[in-house]
Amino acid sequence: MARRSEQVAILGAGNMGRALARGLRAAPTTRRFRVVLTVRDPRRLAPVASEIGARIAGSNRAAVEGCETVVVAVKPQILPSVLAEIGDALENGTTLLSIAAGVSTARLEAGVGEGVGVVRAMPNVAASVRSSATAYCLGRTARRRDRERARTILGSIGTVVEVDESLMDAVTGLSGTGPLYLFLILESLSDAGVKVGLSREIATHLAIQTLVGSAELVRATGEHPAKLRDLVTSPGGTAITALHSLERSGLKAMLMDAVEAAARRSEELGRSRSPSSATSSEGAAKP
Repeated sequence: MARRSEQVAILGAGNMGRALARGLRAAPTTRRFRVVLTVRDPRRLAPVASEIGARIAGSNRAAVEGCETVVVAVKPQILPSVLAEIGDALENGTTLLSIAAGVSTARLEAGVGEGVGVVRAMPNVAASVRSSATAYCLGRTARRRDRERARTILGSIGTVVEVDESLMDAVTGLSGTGPLYLFLILESLSDAGVKVGLSREIATHLAIQTLVGSAELVRATGEHPAKLRDLVTSPGGTAITALHSLERSGLKAMLMDAVEAAARRSEELGRSRSPSSATSSEGAAKP
């Protein structure tokens, strides 16, 4: 079957933009994507563009011409200037997919034409190895084709779920910020392994595989983690002793507090970037 060609512009080819470009190249799909990239310093991007077979455009406005999908992968504080540059150049029927943290679909829609479908997404850093947990929401102007385009592009870097926009701050607190929690847990487990006599290399290897294997077990069985936990905690054994220590230190509560705090901060940053506060706050707040 011949693959249909579709042009995608990725504005802001930083870490996440490059991950999306590489994902599109590697994704098994009936579509063939022609990727156009923009970045502040094109010289630094040249090797990456050559590797993935992408074209580098001289400006954001030039990049979006003739594109079915435009991915906005710039920092939230410079997004208004990007929208001002490309807003009237987007054709009717174009999909605008934004991964700028904290920027609402209403704000994106205000910067483009009525015929442009807006989708907002929150991937995480694991996109660089095509293992992101990504959530997206549809704007008022989004149609079925916009959902399909967004799912295809975001699916090239990991798993994808659709949520209501009111839950995007919760997503940011859980999966958007989530790699931080797990990196810290892995670091702690590796240090603990060294403390009890393992080499750093072996301790880290075992910690990583334990985390990956446990997550895969939950996914494969579909069981609640609490039920699987009971499989490990035999009477009077090491696991129940360790669980007692974890409960006493409040690990579960600390993780729940961290997700809640991150979600709350995401909501605060979103408010600071709202149109009514753009004059005073734009560019000042950072995630």
